[in-house]
Amino acid sequence: MKGIILAGGSGTRLYPLTTVTSKQLLPVYDKPMIYYPLSVLMMAGIRDILIISTPKDLPNFEKLLGDGSHYGVNFSYKVQLSPDGLAQAFLLGEEFIDGEPCALVLGDNIFYGNGLGATLRGAVRKAESGEGASVFGYYVDDPERYGVVEFDENKKAISIEEKPARPKSHYAVTGLYFYDERVVDFAKQVRPSPRGELEITDLNRMYLDAGALNVRTLGRGYAWLDTGTMDSLFEAGEFVRTVQHAQGLPIAIVEEIAYENGWISREQLMESAERYGKSPYGQHLQGIADGEIMLVPNIDKR
Repeated sequence: MKGIILAGGSGTRLYPLTTVTSKQLLPVYDKPMIYYPLSVLMMAGIRDILIISTPKDLPNFEKLLGDGSHYGVNFSYKVQLSPDGLAQAFLLGEEFIDGEPCALVLGDNIFYGNGLGATLRGAVRKAESGEGASVFGYYVDDPERYGVVEFDENKKAISIEEKPARPKSHYAVTGLYFYDERVVDFAKQVRPSPRGELEITDLNRMYLDAGALNVRTLGRGYAWLDTGTMDSLFEAGEFVRTVQHAQGLPIAIVEEIAYENGWISREQLMESAERYGKSPYGQHLQGIADGEIMLVPNIDKR
């Protein structure tokens, strides 16, 4: 399965922070923001990843991430000349996707929760076996800001609306989507909305109308953070700091996930630890390499 991180946009809501750099390169506590969605795709077992960003920002992503070999993955890069909606990612990535199932995660979304890896891999299996698309619903107080899922009495999704004036539920669709091999064909059928964008909600509605949209709600024990505003960016940093201090271990360490998955060797892990030096990030990787921190290997290694 392929994966796309959409890291475009101008980040105007975060000016002046984003006047010279991409929003997705800003720090969320101790790591660049893009590490969090990247870790989600890696936890799902996805190794072929396309990063889409602006002409100005894409070189900085390449400088930060390289070809992905030290993470045990393969990165490709694609320019997005203008942000014309989330569904545009599949048109820009058509050649990369090459008829395969594909996941999309937004570069400013953070996901956390016990058992998240198993949940993600379940969505991958559904897409790879031709069972359609999987999205995740999350309870929010302000659903009018999001794509909103309506459920029937059997908790089955029956409608999805984009930023409705009168939301039919409090469950927003998060910025993480898993699609089967039909995604590019469906994306080509999406027409611009009144605000001129190719809405991901319209793509999801096509799968829903085809009886092929799986909606899983993320309840207690899961956290979803959208870091698109100044307050939410600050709150995300506080959340990560609180979790890491409470459990004594950092989260979204991509080299750690690669090592858990069996994608990189201990020697490669030690090389990364040396590259990060005496920073807490580097010391954590060294602790894993030295066996001081015990890891539970992910199932379904790839």
